[in-house]
Amino acid sequence: MSALRKDRRPWPMKWIVLTIIVVLVPYTFLTLYYRKPGPAYRPYQDAQERANVVRLLSAGYQRITVAAQRPADSPRAAAAAPTTAVLGGLPSELVATLVQKPLLPPEIHAVTAAPSVSALQPYAIQFTCTLPDNKQQLAGAELYVKDAEIVITPDFELLTGGLLARSRESVILLTVPAGALKPGTYRVTLAGQHSSRAWSVQVH
Repeated sequence: MSALRKDRRPWPMKWIVLTIIVVLVPYTFLTLYYRKPGPAYRPYQDAQERANVVRLLSAGYQRITVAAQRPADSPRAAAAAPTTAVLGGLPSELVATLVQKPLLPPEIHAVTAAPSVSALQPYAIQFTCTLPDNKQQLAGAELYVKDAEIVITPDFELLTGGLLARSRESVILLTVPAGALKPGTYRVTLAGQHSSRAWSVQVH
């Protein structure tokens, strides 16, 4: 038996390479051809998202994703709606509904937003806020509407590693997509943790 093992020669390298190619090429083709488009399935995150949607609808809220960015230039508004300072935080009903709470900025300062807008046009809202440190960056924003009340939640995320934001002061531009709001008069609250700003807008 030991003599047979000594006489057994290894496969030539060309046959090994050929075998790999014969197996790998069809596998790669089938994987790419039948792969579903879109983001990968995330069971935990997707389950949370579905639960969040169901709870919001049950509570009577409609959620709208709002474009959020740090603008290079300030938007030109013919007139700005007067705003008032209100208590920070989210309405208790919304707090009880949301599965994941947004990381709100501590303070909302000056807000520039038109007092009226066409339902067929986007609605721009610019505001300034102060972050607690340089370890947070803008992640996005959501708008929640129920009857004549609108709550907007700018969301920040923690920077990883040793990354730091350039400044604690942030100027944020939010854009509500055209057609997202039905005609009517709304009271809008831009939420911060300790201090929020509120104003009225007429959608026509």
